[in-house]
Amino acid sequence: MLHLRLITPADRTDEVVRLIGRTVGTAHLVVLPGAARDPEGDVVMCDVAREAGDPLIRELQVLGIDSRGAITAEHIDLSLSTRADRAEKDAPGEAADAVLWEQLEEATHEESTLSFTYVAFITLATMIAACGVVLDNAILIVGAMAVGPEFGPLAGISTAAVQRQPRLALRSMTALLVGFAVAMAVTVGFSFFMDAVGLFTEERLEGDRPQTGFVYAPDWFSFVVAVLAGAAGTLSLTSAKSGALVGVAISVTTVPAAANAAVALSYGDTVQTRGSTEQLLLNLLGIVLAGILTLLVQKALWAGQHERPRRRPGA
Repeated sequence: MLHLRLITPADRTDEVVRLIGRTVGTAHLVVLPGAARDPEGDVVMCDVAREAGDPLIRELQVLGIDSRGAITAEHIDLSLSTRADRAEKDAPGEAADAVLWEQLEEATHEESTLSFTYVAFITLATMIAACGVVLDNAILIVGAMAVGPEFGPLAGISTAAVQRQPRLALRSMTALLVGFAVAMAVTVGFSFFMDAVGLFTEERLEGDRPQTGFVYAPDWFSFVVAVLAGAAGTLSLTSAKSGALVGVAISVTTVPAAANAAVALSYGDTVQTRGSTEQLLLNLLGIVLAGILTLLVQKALWAGQHERPRRRPGA
């Protein structure tokens, strides 16, 4: 269930109450006249089944509640109520399959913004991966993949493509490209420093690396894994399964490939630099394509499920 808290202009409150009242999947309607101060208006609260949330929020936007007042939604972890149980049962579709598009756009907007924190995380992840590829240490590679924040912008690009949001696409692309560019540039400098103090050597980079050699040898398996991970990551975002997103982060070699390209570049190894760059681009492409296809399928399936009535009888 979701808990909706609305600030409604006084002249819209009755219309909002009628909308909530005739929507299948709602319960626990509360109206507090004149309770809001900034902006001024009434406060309307209700609980709504997740699968009925997106259509209701969109109709509230049509009424202008988001521009003249406010729409706030939060997940309910525990609700002991027969009415809530009945609302979930009556709502069309399954909660696990529901996509809250406004929530998805908000989440990807936050995760795909170019910020100091984002650049810091992707840079640190790339530097950790650089140590991993030189030492041929799979544990460091996995750690770097878990730290990397690049899935946020990739999900933002997929969401923007499906929802036709050019500003979100531009923001996500900027964060992705600038983030990797800065991370790789810093890692090149880091590699020079590590070589100067004797911790990195060209012999280690060029030697046999059974644990990490895959990061500069792209093949069809790389693309297949990227597609599968992109689909899993998108599903984890739309279903709020953050634990699954961690698994996605450590299954795709984006950050390690960028790190290997940076270290190889510092030693003038064009073969590994080119191979790692191809691996990076192949993985990014696979994730984005899978994300777009997954969202399109979810949108189509959810539209089919919502052929069931969304209005209470007699409404």
